[in-house]
Amino acid sequence: MIVCSCNVLSDHDVRSAVESAQDLPRSAKQIYGCLGCSAECGRCARTIKTIIDEALGACAEACCSGCPHSQTAAHQHVHGVLALETVA
Repeated sequence: MIVCSCNVLSDHDVRSAVESAQDLPRSAKQIYGCLGCSAECGRCARTIKTIIDEALGACAEACCSGCPHSQTAAHQHVHGVLALETVA
């Protein structure tokens, strides 16, 4: 089903972006970025957010310690901090 008429994005496109992104997009703006487009009229934002929440399931609120997503985010955060310390 098409959820964004302006960018011709389907619910499948949104779910695929959520599942394939390493940094877990949690907003419509982040989904647009993952899919290489931007918001036009914004009428789809609420629907996209609902699809994101459904695709993330329990991770929609916050990742739990056993979730592979939380390990990826923690790994990226640690490396980001180390990179900043190295530069400074």
